[in-house]
Amino acid sequence: QLQLVESGGGLVQPGGSLRLSCATSGFSSEVYAIGWIRQAPGKDREGVSVIVTADNSHYYAHSVKGRFAISRDNANNTIYLQMNNLKPEDTAVYHCAADLTGRPTAAFMRGLSDYSGQGTQVTVSS
Repeated sequence: QLQLVESGGGLVQPGGSLRLSCATSGFSSEVYAIGWIRQAPGKDREGVSVIVTADNSHYYAHSVKGRFAISRDNANNTIYLQMNNLKPEDTAVYHCAADLTGRPTAAFMRGLSDYSGQGTQVTVSS
């Protein structure tokens, strides 16, 4: 059973930075893609960034490209999301999520996943 535990959220001013971490356990070769999905109040889930494990390719939502960077530490089974130049519209609960079924990346970026953590709150406000 794959478990995902997020940390690193908080309150930050516009233009600030945060780094989210996702500790994984039960990680296996069956994980096709792993990354971050967020959900703001009253809005649908949306994919933020994802790593396809087979070739380590990275994908980003248009709204965060150039500001966010996803990475993974295989030795520690941890996924990171470095978020720079944060904007109020980035305010959301950020969930670490994994796809085991090999869906197209576009599906993950629409917020679809097989596993998802409890999430960590990110609030960008002055």
